[in-house]
Amino acid sequence: MVVEAQQAEKRATRRFALRLPVSVTHAGNPAAALAAQTRDVSARGICFYLETPLAINSEIDFTLTLPPEITLTESIRVRCRGKIVRVDNAIADAKVPVAAVIDEYEFLSES
Repeated sequence: MVVEAQQAEKRATRRFALRLPVSVTHAGNPAAALAAQTRDVSARGICFYLETPLAINSEIDFTLTLPPEITLTESIRVRCRGKIVRVDNAIADAKVPVAAVIDEYEFLSES
């Protein structure tokens, strides 16, 4: 019973399975942006693939461009701040899936 409760779906918002480029910086090295690709995005969180994992609870900033299919208008660049909540190190010889909650975000101008 306890195992089932731990595996219950925790997501409260719709996820979009999107493969988008994302630029990630973290508190351990804020000057160096890491190139990543999203696996899925929601209003409250993101999962992306990195070459090397980040530590759980690491604070991150990331920027991505949401396509017209999601915004229903034009592409919109968004800068977000959040925290790593899950890292899947079980996949050998592959990019590491990293999940983060989004604590705040801002829309950026196209200039």
